[in-house]
Amino acid sequence: MSRAYNFSAGPACLPLEVLQQVQADLVDYKGTGMSVMEMSHRGKDYDQIHNEAIAVFKELTGIGDDYEVCFIQGGGSMQFAMIPMNFLAAGKSADYANMGTWSGKALKEAQKVAALRGAKVNVVAECAKDIPTRMPRDGEWKFSADAEYAHICTNETISGAQLKKIPEAGVPLFADMSSDILSCERDYTKFDLFYAGAQKNLGPSGMGVVAIKKELAAKGAESIPTLLQYRTHVDNNSLYNTPPTFAIYVFGEVMKWVKRMGKENLFKLNREKAAKIYAAIDASSFYKGTALPEFRSDMNVTFRLPTEDLEKKFVADAKALGMSSLKGHRSVGGIRATIYNAFPMEGVDALVAFMKDFEKKNG
Repeated sequence: MSRAYNFSAGPACLPLEVLQQVQADLVDYKGTGMSVMEMSHRGKDYDQIHNEAIAVFKELTGIGDDYEVCFIQGGGSMQFAMIPMNFLAAGKSADYANMGTWSGKALKEAQKVAALRGAKVNVVAECAKDIPTRMPRDGEWKFSADAEYAHICTNETISGAQLKKIPEAGVPLFADMSSDILSCERDYTKFDLFYAGAQKNLGPSGMGVVAIKKELAAKGAESIPTLLQYRTHVDNNSLYNTPPTFAIYVFGEVMKWVKRMGKENLFKLNREKAAKIYAAIDASSFYKGTALPEFRSDMNVTFRLPTEDLEKKFVADAKALGMSSLKGHRSVGGIRATIYNAFPMEGVDALVAFMKDFEKKNG
């Protein structure tokens, strides 16, 4: 079997040893005579899988018993609506940073809720349309002292820009960490709520992983539908309804893989992977990075070639060599090499060698 080097931004590559473990467990999970997909979410066998996945995630992020970890269907995008529905009350305000496509989508959902309730959304940093792409600088944050919460995105997947320093908001801080969670050193206790779509660094698609302070969840609106209330998921350990059990199982296996790798080792490897590609870009006049150097993402490396025709050829030629999904997002074009936690160094080396060869032939 020959596996492709999958540069997709999501669903993304999973650790090979996790896939192999899932394959071994698929039909008969540890002698139970059934697959995890067939287990009752109320049974003891699944209960152990569920709780272990939460425990390892909390250990890796360093959050304590004052947080609850929730598995909520709808990915990260569901959180764009759930957050303001729970915490943006009539006559109140929330702070949102508009840093790129995904933070912009979160902002728009909050504005919809605010319009219905007579609330207000403050844009506290604006750099979504800046070219080269970037994140807000220290002096650009304009947080409001009376906001109910502030919302940021730590890594913009499409633009290839990453927030290197978490700001001090002075109010409860919420973060979309879908594309760089557990990829670099972060103090997760700075956040009252943080979340991620699972399909990038955490597991398969189909759910969002939300860490939320229990006292915050208890303050959420009670007038909204039951399943959209964080307290429902907190009070029921994400088991109020049938959760995405198989996705949670794979998530747990990925978390155990991260633990075996060692966070420090993984973070170092991520920096080294990104540095190799950026070095190839910077050594060339043929390739041009799209993010300002001080905000370059270690997860999504974005760059352009001299013409769109060359970009199409680059993607096609790379695919023929087993390097998949290098085409930039449809909204911006260009090239995007996504190198999440599970992406192997060998794939980065293959890409860099290809880049040099492609420039030699087409430059």
